[in-house]
Amino acid sequence: MEIDTDKIDDAVLALLWLTLHNERCAWKSFDWNVTDRLYEKGLIADPVNKAKSLVLTDEGLKRSEEMFRALFTRPE
Repeated sequence: MEIDTDKIDDAVLALLWLTLHNERCAWKSFDWNVTDRLYEKGLIADPVNKAKSLVLTDEGLKRSEEMFRALFTRPE
């Protein structure tokens, strides 16, 4: 089975939207490989620090809401 890491990244980004606080911070409780990829894609600030939260970039904040709505909401 081949894993589509882009789909995993989208799902994690959507879950980051679910845990947002302080406007653009989300809890740093996901697999480090995923957060590294999200950082490389420019969607979050560097996750390697002592903080318990990640900071989403402007693009990451927009994309996380889009992915949350696409993956976890019902059509109206």
